[in-house]
Amino acid sequence: MCSEMMSNRNKALFFDIDGTLLSEKTGLVPDSAKEAIKEARKKGHLVFINTGRVYPHTRDIRSEIETDGCLCGCGTYVIAEGRVLYCYQIPHERGLQIKKDIDECGLDGALEGVEGCYLHRTVSRFPQVEELKAALRRSGTTGMYDWEDDCYDFSKFYLASDEKSRPRELFGRLKDIEAIDRGDGYYECVPRGHSKATAMDLVLKHYGISKDDAYVFGDSSNDLSMFKYATNCVLMGQHSDVLLPYATFETKDVEDDGIAYAMKELGII
Repeated sequence: MCSEMMSNRNKALFFDIDGTLLSEKTGLVPDSAKEAIKEARKKGHLVFINTGRVYPHTRDIRSEIETDGCLCGCGTYVIAEGRVLYCYQIPHERGLQIKKDIDECGLDGALEGVEGCYLHRTVSRFPQVEELKAALRRSGTTGMYDWEDDCYDFSKFYLASDEKSRPRELFGRLKDIEAIDRGDGYYECVPRGHSKATAMDLVLKHYGISKDDAYVFGDSSNDLSMFKYATNCVLMGQHSDVLLPYATFETKDVEDDGIAYAMKELGII
């Protein structure tokens, strides 16, 4: 859609973080993306982060980019203009059973909640989980408690598996959880009925904005729900092929100013 064809109505823009706003090569948000988002907000458009990360894990990105709100944890926590519109945590007793099932089936990872992420005290046999734990600790995202403690609740979880793990058995036990296959034995696990799409729907209804005036920007398989839901879907240059059937505009890589390029080409700025 060229800029001449766009209406003057305000838009709602929803951005994934990793691989979309934040380069996974440089670990940085390009200045061009920051400036494009700033210009969009000056024009009256609303800007939201829509991420699988839980709210504490968005602290760094929120310090770099001014937004109107954050849709976090694949739809389990939604905050707009400082007001919490929705918050879901797995019921406590159910959470205890989920932790037990994960341990019994030989997977490991991070339990993600509103107050932070919870990790095993013991060293994981998965090197990638140890790397994740180190990154979460560096970012100040870990909660006050450890995985083994029973005095907290969580909203979702991220798991790694290997040849010793039994993921099929685990997910057979977790009928109330949707496991998003992130490839290479990784799974993002979200309570059923929650997704980036449900969060978007909540925000659009809250502001009275139609889907035709909403734009989503993403790159990975956990963006699939919002790509299926949205009318205008911007696909980053490097992306998961599962998103291709739903993309309405394919832009450049993050590092090649893909966000700014798309927003200009679509007439948003």
